[in-house]
Amino acid sequence: MRAVEFHEYGGPEVLRVVRTATPEPGPGQVTVEAVWAGVNFADVKARAEGYRVASLPYRPGLEVSGRIRAVGEGVAGLRAGQEVIALVDGGGYAEVVLAEAARVSPLPEGLDLRTAAALPTVLPTAHALVHEVGRLRAGESVLVHGAAGGIGTAVGQLARAAGAGAVYGVASSDAKADYALKHGYDEVFRPGAFETDVRRATSGSGVDLVLDPVGGDTLRRGLEALAVFGRLVSFGNAGGAAPWRAGQDELYAQGRSVAGFSVLGLAQSAPEALRALAERALRTVRDGVVILPVTAEFSLSEAADAHRLIGGRTSTGKLLLRITD
Repeated sequence: MRAVEFHEYGGPEVLRVVRTATPEPGPGQVTVEAVWAGVNFADVKARAEGYRVASLPYRPGLEVSGRIRAVGEGVAGLRAGQEVIALVDGGGYAEVVLAEAARVSPLPEGLDLRTAAALPTVLPTAHALVHEVGRLRAGESVLVHGAAGGIGTAVGQLARAAGAGAVYGVASSDAKADYALKHGYDEVFRPGAFETDVRRATSGSGVDLVLDPVGGDTLRRGLEALAVFGRLVSFGNAGGAAPWRAGQDELYAQGRSVAGFSVLGLAQSAPEALRALAERALRTVRDGVVILPVTAEFSLSEAADAHRLIGGRTSTGKLLLRITD
């Protein structure tokens, strides 16, 4: 089979198409004949700096859609030929993908494989940020970094559907800001002065919830943008800075709190909780609450071009690799 791997860290050019043996499922596993694979910023970080890479060579890809090829021992509720979506911890850029059965779901009714490939990491993450971890209540305000990305696109719509009083975003360009404004956002700020803009937009009170995938100094500044009793949820360190820690001085005086979320972490520690979360999240797409646009697609051999686009921080929405027709 064909797959995309990298044998050293570096720019998009280190991605190479290889021919390799087709995997067979072990106990509790299935193999999926992939039709589509999602492209995520985590894939770029893996290639560039070894994020979550245990050893080389490494095959990127966290989310796929396709049809089950084979089912391993002890797997119930899944069968060969069934259309599914899967969350995998690497390995998605391939014609046949090995997946833990607990992270594989039948294709929800009303969804096609192309749309579904955009969902396994993005939608459960967005749902958790708004509901399970962020606990947004009707009338509250929220600030979302990366508002024009895949997760930001879903969060804006989920927050609006949850009755948010105001949905603010942070985006790095006019094009991204325009995109976010079409997907649930009231106002979009630039990264350089977002905390000042938040205070202006909220008449000095701050927002109730900040969702931050950037980390570092951006996280610290996000705390400054919080209202009394505000919450900040960290779900990444895209900026690559050393982790910044919050303590008594930042939190106690105004009752602020900090939480965190990782969909891959949840998949490892509590797969049943992830399955329940994914089911709730997928219903929002089926019911028309969330529309997640696929803004660019590439063939498997064009994976490097997909990485250049998402790594250049100019992309919006969701990017996919077309594995097979």
